Amino acid sequence: LLKRIPVTLTLEVSSVEIMLADLLNIDDDTVIELDKLAGEPLDIKVNNILLGKAEVVVVNEKYGLRVLEFNTRDINELAP
Repeated sequence: LLKRIPVTLTLEVSSVEIMLADLLNIDDDTVIELDKLAGEPLDIKVNNILLGKAEVVVVNEKYGLRVLEFNTRDINELAP
């Protein structure tokens, strides 16, 4: 029964904390430096809980992910 509950899987590239004033100045062509190095594995999150690492691939002309690490024991954290 639990296996039929939908969850949201997100592949997170990186994040950065910026000041609201800087956010308000964002425009087309603005470049924002992130905190992760190019080529580093990306974070796999399920319902905003980090469960693994992956790299981006192309599958039938769409983005996909190749799982490098996945921690199934943390899936229990998804339960409310």
